[in-house]
Amino acid sequence: MKAIRHTGIVVSNLDQALRFYVDLLGLKVTRRMDESGKYLDNISALKNVMVTTVKMAAEDGNLIELLYYHSPPRKTAVDREICQTGISHIAFTVQDVDAEYERLSKAGVPFNSSPQQSPDGYAKVAFCRDPDGNFIELVEILN
Repeated sequence: MKAIRHTGIVVSNLDQALRFYVDLLGLKVTRRMDESGKYLDNISALKNVMVTTVKMAAEDGNLIELLYYHSPPRKTAVDREICQTGISHIAFTVQDVDAEYERLSKAGVPFNSSPQQSPDGYAKVAFCRDPDGNFIELVEILN
């Protein structure tokens, strides 16, 4: 493998997801596309795929891709615990995790707890959830 290209997240409401990732977290939209056709049907192992994809970049260039499936119908997500098998979270480095905790909490973003310092004193961390319940880790490096 040469690099991690992007992380894809299927969303139930694209407008809500964009408000969270762009307006609240500050990612920048780099590309938005409506896609369909045999290529997508084949690589997704689905039929009649119609999806809107939105790629967003962090300051360092890392990408997250939101996928909103118009068809086939999306399956309802279950409320996940962070310890369940599968991808558990996406982590973002922030300048001041306490300030982000306050700002995002005021905007209605749910957190597991207030920011916590790691036992080794290296970082201060808080976990919140996006509009679909995916865990987002905010990390401030202290050393």
